[in-house]
Amino acid sequence: MRNLALHWQILIGMALGVIFGIIATFFGLKEFTIDWIKPFGTIFINLLKLIAIPLIIASLIKGVSDLKDISKLSKMGGRTIGLYVLTTIVAVSLGLLIVNIVQPGNKISKETQQELLASFGDEAEKKKKAAEQQKEAGPLQPLVDLVPQNIFEATTDNRNMLQVIFFVILFGIGLILIPAEKAKSVKEFFDSFNEVILKLIDLIMMGAPYGVFALLAALIVESPSWDLFQALLWYSLCVVFGLGLMIFGFYPLLVTYFTKKGYSFFFKGISPAQLLAFSTSSSAATLPVTMERVEEHLGVEREVTSFVLPIGATINMDGTSLYQAVAAVFIAQAFAYDLTLGDQLTIVLTATLASIGSAAVPGAGMVMLVIVLGAIGVPEYGLALIFAVDRPLDMCRTVVNVTGDATVSMLVAKSVDKLGEPKVKEWDDYYPKTT
Repeated sequence: MRNLALHWQILIGMALGVIFGIIATFFGLKEFTIDWIKPFGTIFINLLKLIAIPLIIASLIKGVSDLKDISKLSKMGGRTIGLYVLTTIVAVSLGLLIVNIVQPGNKISKETQQELLASFGDEAEKKKKAAEQQKEAGPLQPLVDLVPQNIFEATTDNRNMLQVIFFVILFGIGLILIPAEKAKSVKEFFDSFNEVILKLIDLIMMGAPYGVFALLAALIVESPSWDLFQALLWYSLCVVFGLGLMIFGFYPLLVTYFTKKGYSFFFKGISPAQLLAFSTSSSAATLPVTMERVEEHLGVEREVTSFVLPIGATINMDGTSLYQAVAAVFIAQAFAYDLTLGDQLTIVLTATLASIGSAAVPGAGMVMLVIVLGAIGVPEYGLALIFAVDRPLDMCRTVVNVTGDATVSMLVAKSVDKLGEPKVKEWDDYYPKTT
């Protein structure tokens, strides 16, 4: 099994977990599964939660500090960040719109919801009490809570992730403003720290097949209801539909309207990078190909690609943000949690900010989802509901991330007069015809 790609290992673990869960249900092995199998799934979830704050700190400081050239490219830098934030907000809002219309989690029967609540009883009750306390707070309390009194205390609880993000952004800004020679050692440290965290994610994800097996087996024996899997199918369709709208609707519409390049021209130019993104589930691994395609085939000058695309690989995670919005609401619906308008706005804010610190590697989106769930008071153990289909959805959302990077690079290039003819002329026929 070691020679198989990770996504195949996860899919095999998923299948074996389902099979084992069904067998355990029919042969009365529920207690055995809960006592001896489920703990390994719990350990895997805890590892994801363990790495969440270090991942935010490492990735976000690196992403912000990489903006050191913004003093020379202030116009380009401001438009780049603005467009990335705008497209992320659109992605999160689109995900929320779709999941609230379809309501896949409500397709789970009341009996199954009660079983799920019973399975996660103590954890769910804690989250409900915390949510009630939050509702009793004043209207500006979320703004007050955004600024931590003690950053070290804030890092001890994943619910305080927004406080950590606030401090890290502030720290990154300070790192940019001090002289480069004084910032060099600090930046080198966090660059190395970021590499260590990415390697730890690789190590943790090596256990993903076993974690998935344990989670799926426990999920089936604790809630042996087929309506749960039907709801999971609807959830997957919501995510894929939203991602498809971003890829085939939102992005090419922006490119066509603002750059006057044709729909087919855009996809012919970027499609190899999209395919690589789909197969690797990594924006970082796809970055060299993305840069080559955008520069050689879409006509964006290197001055723009070398600035916009590396930043995008770190902070522009539109596909991940859309998926987090759909997943958070789906899990809340599955656990019969009523999300207020304030909760939905919190999802928009948290998913947008979390995407800035989401590493461009497979599996990082699941880690970031822990942050979103914690922010709205939904049990993080609800990840067990969606992990089975996370890998194929991860492949799809990485395509959105890469497509969004290419789109923003073209828009920024157009705005600073750095968008010209592609160096490879074979796509000339795809320019819109003018009369």
